[in-house]
Amino acid sequence: MHGRDAGRLPGATLTETVPTMPGFEAPESRQFVTALARGLELLRCFRPDSAELTNQLLARRSGLPRPTVSRLTYTLRSLGYLDYDEQTGKYRLGPGVLALGYATLAGVELRDVARPHMQRLAEETGVAVSLGRRDRYSMVYLEHARSGRGVLTLGLSVGDRIPLMTTSMGRAYLNALPADAREPLLESLRRRFPNEWTLFEPQWEASQRDYAEHGCCFALGDWHEDIHAAGIALPFGPGQHVYGFNCGGPAFRLTRRYLIDEVAPRLRAMARALTEAHVTGDAGGPSAVPANARTHTPRGTIPTGSAESA
Repeated sequence: MHGRDAGRLPGATLTETVPTMPGFEAPESRQFVTALARGLELLRCFRPDSAELTNQLLARRSGLPRPTVSRLTYTLRSLGYLDYDEQTGKYRLGPGVLALGYATLAGVELRDVARPHMQRLAEETGVAVSLGRRDRYSMVYLEHARSGRGVLTLGLSVGDRIPLMTTSMGRAYLNALPADAREPLLESLRRRFPNEWTLFEPQWEASQRDYAEHGCCFALGDWHEDIHAAGIALPFGPGQHVYGFNCGGPAFRLTRRYLIDEVAPRLRAMARALTEAHVTGDAGGPSAVPANARTHTPRGTIPTGSAESA
């Protein structure tokens, strides 16, 4: 299944696939520019399965009045962030958005440092390994490595989103946050997804136990019934932004025991190697840290001044 279909998978309702202005929690600050926020939120209405939208559809998705949407699309088109088809009356994202995306990826130092480690882990386990960072209620893939063995995967790639609550990467991210950043985010999830929270709460409690015992979190069919995965989180860079990694594949191949005994130790070793590479400035190949090492970083050890917040 290709990444653009991922939004239809079970549990994908926990991903903010259609972010609208009514659900957007704007900061209570005089520095906050509402007009700019509305324009940026309008760009979020476009998705891989909805690449072309009219002003009417944009107004419906954003919750903004149509005259406001018309002014915003005119401005975004003038700046190169939207393209317009005169025949269909539809807009699509323009090259200006693509340039911003590539600039974002180029600024993520961890991608370059992690790539060889991720590829080695993918080859060792025979499944896919991904790097992501949170955007609202999702984890967005920033890098992806696949095994050359041709094992079945979901086909997700850079830019695809996965839910925060039902995936191993998202759960590891939540566990890695300090309490003053984690609790407001959990409360926001409770308010935003009240029905799903009932199912998620016991899974969240189990993920806390797994993170304390194994240094990783697991998702055993919680997001997609045929996919099992292990995830770990890592603060990296000057701002100590928290990034997540996962290693996932077919459920019949990645049993819980295999994830605990084989995948989790390798994820912990990779995380330590990346931390050491950042400290020493060595962005070379995979470290010689033993793959079966058992130590891991306790939950909530990220400095309080971390840039991560809800």
